[in-house]
Amino acid sequence: MSGDSVSDNSQSDVADLATSAGEQLRSPRLAPLKDSTTLRHEPKALRAQLAHDGYLYLPRLLAEDDIVAARRQVFSALHEVDEIAAPPVDGIFTGRSRRDTSVADRGKFWRSVSESWALRRVTHGALLRDTMGTLFGEAAIAQDFLFLRPAGPGKNTPTHCDRPFFTRTTDSVLTAWIALGQVPLRLGPLYIVEGSHQFDDIKAHYQGFDVARHTHRKAALDQTPLQLATERNTRILSGNFAPGDVVIFNMFLLHGALDNISANNEVRLSVDVRYQPASAPRDPRYFGANPTGTTGAGYGELVGARPLTEAWHTR
Repeated sequence: MSGDSVSDNSQSDVADLATSAGEQLRSPRLAPLKDSTTLRHEPKALRAQLAHDGYLYLPRLLAEDDIVAARRQVFSALHEVDEIAAPPVDGIFTGRSRRDTSVADRGKFWRSVSESWALRRVTHGALLRDTMGTLFGEAAIAQDFLFLRPAGPGKNTPTHCDRPFFTRTTDSVLTAWIALGQVPLRLGPLYIVEGSHQFDDIKAHYQGFDVARHTHRKAALDQTPLQLATERNTRILSGNFAPGDVVIFNMFLLHGALDNISANNEVRLSVDVRYQPASAPRDPRYFGANPTGTTGAGYGELVGARPLTEAWHTR
């Protein structure tokens, strides 16, 4: 697999390639995530760090061979609709799309891609499930509904937290963001706003908010990450992610995705999966043979269901 050779999470040599909402991010406002690898086999310390920081960064947690297989399967499907050039595993956007003339239903197409065996081996495999079980202190289960995102040049995700989407039946939910390939800063990886899970006014803003029921509100904040971090005197944490890197975070932690500013039409590929205790009540929107997703529109509601030539929506 070709791509950026940087596999650590430092910013020293590439900070000038990081932007969010068009604003350039530099040290010290931009900083690396804290590596939690040394705590992987210390459950009490791992849970304590998650509670304190709101996130855990586990580099190369998942096997690279599995990541490459999932990446190849996803990009091969997009190659078939003329959105990804050959070889598909490189993830280069063609600037074109035949998705709407090649498939009858966007949602069904994206569901077929999202339910591929290679991808599910990554998101629902024993290693990630057991890691989540360690964090919950009991057996964990993954939601069936996945948020798979191929982000082409110009795409980003505004700052938000996950609580309005995933806590209708239980507060005990964690998100795992997984890098499906090399994701350097220029491709628009995940960022988090340091310490934001402890911002009382932000927590109050999101408390009781259900994005599907309270349709007059948006989960995304109006402030850019840089504006927010400057006003709060905190940092934006991100980095150069390698295949199989995982970031786990709680439902109040503010996060988003940086701008993809690739000059070579590279597509950032990542997937989000949510886990909860197996004993907790399950939201039928995200579990079962035919999950309907946040709004009830199924996989057709996701930005990934849109051709790469289309803009993304914001909730």
